[in-house]
Amino acid sequence: MRIFIYVLLALLSFAANAKVRVYGYITDGNREPMAYVNVSVLHRPVGTVTNDKGYYDMEVEKGDTIEYSYVGYHTVSFVQKQSQGVLQKNVRMEMNAEELSAVEVREFRRQTSGSESIDVSDVRLMTGVSGGIENLLTTMAGVNSNNELSTQYSVRGGSYDENMVYVNGIEIYRPLLIRSGQQEGLSFVNTDLVESVSFSSGGFDAQYGDKMSSVLDIKYKKPAAFEASEAVSLLGASAHVGASSKKFSQIYGVRYKTSRYLLGSLDVNGEYDPNFIDFQTFLNYTPTERWELSFLGNFSQNSYRFTPEDRKTSFGTMSEAKSFTVYFDGRERDLFRTAFGALTADYKLDNMKLGLTASVFNTDERETYDISGEYWLSELLVTGDEGESLGIGRYHEHARNSLNATVAALSHHGEWSKENSRLSWGLTFQHEDITDKIGEWEKRDSAGYSMPHDPLQVRMFYNLKSDNALSSNRFMGFVQERYQYAFLKGTLTATAGVRFNYWDFNDELTVSPRASVSFIPEWKSDWNFRFATGLYYQAPFYKELRYEMPDEHGNNFVHLNRDIKSQQTIHFILGTDYYFRVATRPFKLTMEAYYKLAPRLTPYQVDNVTVRYFSKEESKGYTMGFDAKLFGEMLPGSDSWIGFSLMRSREDVKGDVDANGNSVGYISRPSEQRYAVTLFFQDYFPNNPKYKVHLKFVWADGLPFGPPNSERYEAIFRAPAYRRVDIGASRLLTKSQDKFMEKKAMRHIQNIWLTLEVFNLLNLKNTNSYYWVSDVYGHQYAVPNYLTGRQFNVKLMIDIK
Repeated sequence: MRIFIYVLLALLSFAANAKVRVYGYITDGNREPMAYVNVSVLHRPVGTVTNDKGYYDMEVEKGDTIEYSYVGYHTVSFVQKQSQGVLQKNVRMEMNAEELSAVEVREFRRQTSGSESIDVSDVRLMTGVSGGIENLLTTMAGVNSNNELSTQYSVRGGSYDENMVYVNGIEIYRPLLIRSGQQEGLSFVNTDLVESVSFSSGGFDAQYGDKMSSVLDIKYKKPAAFEASEAVSLLGASAHVGASSKKFSQIYGVRYKTSRYLLGSLDVNGEYDPNFIDFQTFLNYTPTERWELSFLGNFSQNSYRFTPEDRKTSFGTMSEAKSFTVYFDGRERDLFRTAFGALTADYKLDNMKLGLTASVFNTDERETYDISGEYWLSELLVTGDEGESLGIGRYHEHARNSLNATVAALSHHGEWSKENSRLSWGLTFQHEDITDKIGEWEKRDSAGYSMPHDPLQVRMFYNLKSDNALSSNRFMGFVQERYQYAFLKGTLTATAGVRFNYWDFNDELTVSPRASVSFIPEWKSDWNFRFATGLYYQAPFYKELRYEMPDEHGNNFVHLNRDIKSQQTIHFILGTDYYFRVATRPFKLTMEAYYKLAPRLTPYQVDNVTVRYFSKEESKGYTMGFDAKLFGEMLPGSDSWIGFSLMRSREDVKGDVDANGNSVGYISRPSEQRYAVTLFFQDYFPNNPKYKVHLKFVWADGLPFGPPNSERYEAIFRAPAYRRVDIGASRLLTKSQDKFMEKKAMRHIQNIWLTLEVFNLLNLKNTNSYYWVSDVYGHQYAVPNYLTGRQFNVKLMIDIK
């Protein structure tokens, strides 16, 4: 009997002290996850903080009061009444309006990984020719672009092909045949549909794919209520609409762009007819609390038609000024169509999420042109008149190129969270079918002589023929764990993972370990320190495979290199963030030093936005540099930033010797932009915030270049620095301050923005590429292809509720 009483008392004691596991997600009023929210038990030394996804997990007892607190937000609390088991408690925290109005609390999100969260609220008003997220990225330190007509960018010495773009976890592809910014249409990313953006310029996690430079990770919205917008300008128009019910949300966006007005400022006069259209949708259905189905779809078409008439370009120095005049005949017609669809099913358990995604991407590209020209190259006198003739010639460029590519993928992804750790994994099978037909040539003559001059036969200056088909499979996967630990000394976040990629075309398997660590010290909570390292591979796609092989008649044919290997770099990135306030305004200073060792690279050349690889060659190299960024509010609610970058990027092509047989050694890589200063500034009248001014400034080093069809070591020249200032002024119309907005006809309109923009305010001539002119004696002259001059734009944006 005594033993029975002891057992009964023990059981009662255990029940009285039984633990209950409480977990969940904490979000703000916009359903964005909130990191570093304090979750604590009142009057007991028990607590934790949320991770970067707003997740928390802890053990409590019956009767405990759990409190959720964060600076600038209302504190939330509840009494835990369960005596045992598991409880999911999701919390939405609202801003404290009184506190915000009193001290204007605004904070920057802490960066605890290789990816940085970007506020996209300023994108719509940001002045720029290309617009979109990429327009904002090019103002970030370490991100470079020397062509305002293109949305492509290079990051820390990498090529345009080394950057990944994800939308809702799915990798996005670009058309492959595009040669110039004039042919480019719209970026895939539709800013009207964007909910969140994160960007990494190196040291990114294993969950991201096999490229060497950067990751842009986009999440599209799941609208909580009806929303819509319209925008129209001299460069095009856009509209979007979104709606939501209890289980179903939908959002659609359509965009149209024409750069005809903008291209009129180029040196080449003619009839430009570029038309670009894009439609996207994101649908989300939640039949139960555990199941979620979503579909992401896109169709886009770029149509570029051009009939050139004449061109007159002045270039050179004051003492050696030259004039280049061309009269054209012929036309160009290009058409690029892409379609994309992805269906995802997610299943949620208590602390686990499993998903399956099927996606298909197709691009159908046609490039057709027959353009001939007669040119005069002469000296340019101080008076502006043409002097002595330096060369007279004719040329004819012809192309009938087509490419069709289909990429189909089936992938599984999963995530398991417990307390302060999160385990993620993924596995993907991808099939690629590509057909490529190229037929292009160029004929030149100077002073009646065909070039290159051959007394026995007429030879083409350049020709290329291709009829290739590629069908291949890839297997990819990753596993990584993220751990967050808060202790007396501070908060430590560590991420480690490994990624593999196998491609059956070249029978290559790569394994890529990656790791990062971040520390927020308790003794100095306004500082944040982080370090990232890893082995990164650039898995070849179709462009890297192609190499040219001449036959006995001098005709060049494209072959595919089955022996090619993935490019390889090792990242070392050390960074810190300093958070401070000036007159109650929040500021953040970010500094990063990096070193990227590249044991294996594939050399390439850049012409405009075309990257041409030397597929049969191999090089080694390195990139090192320093980036600094200062973010802050010059005026309340108005973010601005300035960036500064220094960088050195070199490579040594194996077996490369000059004309004298000497080893060339290290040379500048094609994307070595040694310095850059960028600025995005917003301002408004202190007593009238309805009027807003926004300015974008870029001053960046020019890129190396050399003659066409030359060896890599011959790229000994460097283009002038890229300098550009774009400015815009906006007026906001709202119901609360503009009486006509209260009319019945305007009842559904939330606000209106009227914007006047000036592109290239200082009318500076920037050079993107060169056209090389040769005479019969073999002398070559690099004629700059200047980009757009000063242009004005008017834009109207309407938000509807």
